[in-house]
Amino acid sequence: MNVDSNPYEVRPGVPDVATFRHLRTASGMSDRPAEAVAAGLPNTWFGVTVRLDGEPVGMGRIIGDGGSVFQIADVCVLPAHQGRGLGARIMARLTAELEDRAPKGAYVSLIADGDAHHLYTRYGFVETAPYSVGMHRLV
Repeated sequence: MNVDSNPYEVRPGVPDVATFRHLRTASGMSDRPAEAVAAGLPNTWFGVTVRLDGEPVGMGRIIGDGGSVFQIADVCVLPAHQGRGLGARIMARLTAELEDRAPKGAYVSLIADGDAHHLYTRYGFVETAPYSVGMHRLV
């Protein structure tokens, strides 16, 4: 019998609002209001959801204007599934989509939380400081 050594599936698409919020918070990221998530998810340029036995355990998405500016956002994996290369699989799929569809010269950014910058450097991302500094504001 042939047993798959990696039972996780990385599928195109974004989760529903409740799943999105659960994946973020259970992974240690901040929550987002349900209304904001419901308005934002349909505007995803490209997204992936990682599933194990049909259950979502991770995600990532690309947002942007579809031409000159993109941002990788919401990359997370539930703690019980971390350390299995799922973050790398998410990033590989997201960056492959950018290379296939985004116009040459498009600016792609992301915000690296904690030690995640080690993962992102493997996909060509470099720190922007001191030339630019990431900033944010909550409304």
